[in-house]
Amino acid sequence: MPDSHNSTTRLFETDGARNPVDLLKRVYGYSAFRGQQQAVVEHVVAGGDAVVLFPTGAGKSLCFQIPALCRRGVGIVVSPLIALMRDQVQALNGLGIRAAALNSSLTRDEAIAVRRALGSGGLDLLYVTPERAVTPSFAEMVADIDIALFAIDEAHCVSQWGHDFRPEYRGLDCLSSHFPGVPRIALTATADPHTREDIVERLALNGARVFTSSFDRPNIAYEIVERDQPRQQLLRFLSRFKDASGIVYCLSRAKVEDTAEWLNAQGIRALPYHAGMDRALRDAHQDAFLKEENLCLVATVAFGMGIDKPDVRYVAHLDLPGSVEAYYQETGRAGRDGLPSEVWMAYGMADVIQRRRMIDEGGSPEEVKRIERAKLNALLAICETAGCRRQAILAHFGEAHPGRCGHCDTCLKPVETWDGTEAAIKALAAVYRTGERFGAGHVVDVLIGTVNEKTERFGHVDMPVFGAGKDLPARTWQSVFRQLLALGLISVDHAAFGALKLEPEARAVFRRERQLFFRKDRPTGKAPRGQKSSAARERSELAGSDLELFERLRAQRLSIARDLDVPPYVVFPDATLIALAKQRPRDFDDLLDIPGIGESKRERYGEAFLAVIDAFEDGG
Repeated sequence: MPDSHNSTTRLFETDGARNPVDLLKRVYGYSAFRGQQQAVVEHVVAGGDAVVLFPTGAGKSLCFQIPALCRRGVGIVVSPLIALMRDQVQALNGLGIRAAALNSSLTRDEAIAVRRALGSGGLDLLYVTPERAVTPSFAEMVADIDIALFAIDEAHCVSQWGHDFRPEYRGLDCLSSHFPGVPRIALTATADPHTREDIVERLALNGARVFTSSFDRPNIAYEIVERDQPRQQLLRFLSRFKDASGIVYCLSRAKVEDTAEWLNAQGIRALPYHAGMDRALRDAHQDAFLKEENLCLVATVAFGMGIDKPDVRYVAHLDLPGSVEAYYQETGRAGRDGLPSEVWMAYGMADVIQRRRMIDEGGSPEEVKRIERAKLNALLAICETAGCRRQAILAHFGEAHPGRCGHCDTCLKPVETWDGTEAAIKALAAVYRTGERFGAGHVVDVLIGTVNEKTERFGHVDMPVFGAGKDLPARTWQSVFRQLLALGLISVDHAAFGALKLEPEARAVFRRERQLFFRKDRPTGKAPRGQKSSAARERSELAGSDLELFERLRAQRLSIARDLDVPPYVVFPDATLIALAKQRPRDFDDLLDIPGIGESKRERYGEAFLAVIDAFEDGG
């Protein structure tokens, strides 16, 4: 077991140490809770069940960690990923909290040591997978120990409507009957209203108090662009970041490998990550991403759920996610530390067609497919909006926002719109006249009057619609069809090889009963006016000698992290280093005034960081 256990025992020598506010300060180094954290903590400490719907970075973990420390017994945390357990256990041990995980990655001797510690009362928190938590052997193992609470993390996995459905989560409703009287807390950062209802029902939490905070992530800047030479677009985005870590998401494993190889050739250190890789290599790449400070991880969505790395400064998507929830969760891996971060996505018509094919050809029941199509349409609508992206994202989660956030591309440089009613009529007429048998590429060729083998073979060159749209470039027509898709006026028939079909709502446009305004796409390569890289904004908090000291503290943190073989943020997050550089504490007492430094971390690392500050102040 970690050598931090003794320090944790000292923390709990008096009943006063079990006061939540006191624990927050002494263990975690923060003087006050944020938002609804304290209300959740006090409710669970008193024995109540809770459903917590907070965005990433809002401090969900504290909502079960502190009650587990305050209540008698061990807190059992159900988590879906072994890698996530390892990261959280490392961070907790760094705080002096007695935490361990019990999963398949442990050796026999390690598993025996964890069980012994559990049986002897030597653990404050135990992490297990949902598969293990529902087994009779697990119930037998914990039958004679005091359980402080059950925390079910990533609770959206229980819902068939969610984007990360995991059938094993359905069995967790047994906890209420097997362990009556033990409080349960379910937590997630991504759940639309339908999924929230499913969480409550599936986990038998009907009597639980639901805590919901704003899903807004004000430190994240959003940018979505039409795909045009995507690699060059990505390179321009990544050029904003120096000395920063980030994630680039791709849909396929092959694209992950190719993109990582290409980025390395461009001088950007990048590693691939996907489920098809050798397990040892995949784990090594994840470890590198967690422990190094200037690395780009190119990944499929197999990477990242619940990832604890707080200093991810950017997330880029080269392919369209499947839903707003997936997009929100994946972009939410940026800026967990609250510092400025940026997310970027390139998308095109091919994305929409591919995603809809994946839905239609999947094995889900038709009702689930209908929900998935609606979720994809909601994401497409956010891509095509001319309004504030933040407002559109939050509206999907049932949250009102006034718009004009000043921190997304459409707010930084408002998108021009144009009356697209006549263009829409031409586009819909071309779909109809060609028999609703062709994809967008061919219909665009008909509209702009392209004479080729296909338009001649099908006799489309002789139709009145041929060349009817030659006043607009092909790129604009592609945008028109994407926006018609987003508006539900046309659909894609994958059984007919991606043919465009008219929807009933299109009749009102044909009859000129409905006026349409389309967003006017920006010229390729133009960044939003006034947008500044997150790395630059983060460093702009520091200047001159403060920035120089920050870099020295950063080097000290990296040295300690390498010696301990832990990620640098386990030592201190960037926000703590910034506070150290600004406030420059000179003794041990002063260190406790720095956010993120509690008693355990002061004892472990205080002397080393004070030495750096003293040497800097003395001109060394």
